[in-house]
Parts: sequence; C-alpha cells; structure tokens
Amino acid sequence: MNGANSSHLTPRYFILNGVPGLEAAHVWISLPFCVMYSIAVVGNCGLIYLIIHEEALHRPMYYFLALLSLTDISGCTSFVPNMLCIFWFHLTEITFNACLAQMFFIHMLTAMESGVLMLMALDRYVAICYPLRYSTILTNTVIIKIGLITLTRSALLMIPFMFLIKRLPFCRGNLIDHTYCDHMAVAKLSCGNIKMNAIYGLIIAILIGGIDMVCISLSYIMIIRAVVSLSSADARHKAFSTCTAHICAIVITYVPAFFNFFTHRFGAQTIPHHVHIIIANLYLVLPPTLNPIVYGVKTKQIREGVIKLFSREKDILNTK
Repeated sequence: MNGANSSHLTPRYFILNGVPGLEAAHVWISLPFCVMYSIAVVGNCGLIYLIIHEEALHRPMYYFLALLSLTDISGCTSFVPNMLCIFWFHLTEITFNACLAQMFFIHMLTAMESGVLMLMALDRYVAICYPLRYSTILTNTVIIKIGLITLTRSALLMIPFMFLIKRLPFCRGNLIDHTYCDHMAVAKLSCGNIKMNAIYGLIIAILIGGIDMVCISLSYIMIIRAVVSLSSADARHKAFSTCTAHICAIVITYVPAFFNFFTHRFGAQTIPHHVHIIIANLYLVLPPTLNPIVYGVKTKQIREGVIKLFSREKDILNTK
C-alpha cells in the first residue's frame, strides 16, 4: 500500500484529494473560501480587539462574544490554510498524526462553538429574566468557569475519535476524498469494522447538538414568557432586540450544520459527493465569516465602539 506500514496497516500519511471530480476547478473553488477566511479572521480579530479595549463592552454578553470569535478564528485556521495549499500548490500529503490532530481540533472547535452559543442563550435568559441580579450571577469567575467547562466537555468528547481511528487497520489505500481529515472520511478507508465509529459519531452529534439546542430552546421559551409579560411595548421591543444577533448566529451555525449532517447520512445516494464536500467546508467557514458582520450590524454598542475606536485613531493621526 502506498505510504503504509504493512506490519501495522497504518499509513505514514494520507492524501487529501480536495473536491473529487472538480480538480480542474480547484482554483476557482478556492477563491470564495479565501475571501471568507480573510473576512472571518479580520472581522473576529477586530471584535476581540474592540471588546478588550472598550470599557463599555466589558460585560458578560461581550465576553461570550469574544469567546465565540476566538473559537471561530481557531476553527477556520484549523483547515482553511491547508485546504488552500491543496487547491493552489497541490500539497496534498498529511501525516497520520497531523491528520488525527486536525480531526480533533476541527470537531472539538465545532463542539465548542455550539457550547458557546448555548452559554450566550443562558446569558440572554439571565439578562432578561433576572436583570437586577445579572452582574451578580454572571461574575467574571463564573464566566471563566463555565467557559472552561465548555472547553473541557468539547475536548473530552472528541478524544475518543482519535483512539477509534488508531485502532483501525487501513488497507483500502490512503486517498481521502475530502479537503480535511473528517472522522468518517478517514474511517471509511479502513478494512476493519467501523460500526463503533459511526455509532459514536451519532452519539456525539446528539449529545452536543441535541442538548445544546434543547438548552437554547428552553432559554428562549423563558425569555419569550418574560418579555410577553412586560407591560410596555417599547420594553418588549428593547428586550427582543438584544437577542436578535444571537438568534441570527444560531441560525447561521445550526442550519448548515444540520443540513450537512442529514445530507451526509440520508442523502448519500442522491446528492453528488463533491456537493457533500463543498457543503462540509461551507458549514465550517460560513458562521465565522457572518457572525462578526451580524453582531456589527445588529448590536448598537458594537457599532458605537467601532465609531469611537476609529475616531480615536483619527485624532491620533491628526495630532502627529
């Protein structure tokens, strides 16, 4: 087998094939992803910088937003540069251990994003249902603790993926029809029993996506009940408006993710494989690209922070 250790049937490296069937269009496919990645990095780094330097944004809601931005940047960077190297320079080889590391970080950061969205929903619930106790419930210590719990949950649940892959014998070649090391794309190269891989992947999707969605839904049910009980229409509008950006972020994240999940499992025979690959890349890069734009447009405090930041920079330049 090409690039394999025959005694252990473990390849030294894999070949990432990019988007199979569309090799001639790789450069054109790469352009929108390059643009989205650039927007994601600049937008999310800008948000983090703004939240750190603007005292008005030193509140739990914006700390969670900074955590979401950091997760988004890390998630994009875990695969987009490598994907662009495949498309532009045909650097398709990835070592076995590097493939496992990429797999871990992509899946872990995807789970982390879901967890942060859940924390942001809980933040909105506390802010609207317990406004007088908001700052005492969500202290900096509490925010750090629940952030670390979310990170630990994501990491611990993803570690078994690597062991499930390492136990498999690979005797079907080392060519992965994908742009990154997706767990099931790698597992399908094995001639061993991958039933456990498929079952564990489904369990993780239910545990993370399902539980987080239930928590988000319950938070918004309580929020709606609290807002509807407000006597003033202006107060109701103001309360709902603080949730608009978060609701958009949920839609941007979960709709492509669930679409990818269900088409991959139930539409494998009807949807072309190259479409699956493009969707799998889009659902990872689209939320990081759109989230800073949505929060910049929908959140008044961020818009004001951007204006103040540029005004200060302009004053500094004028004094020189």
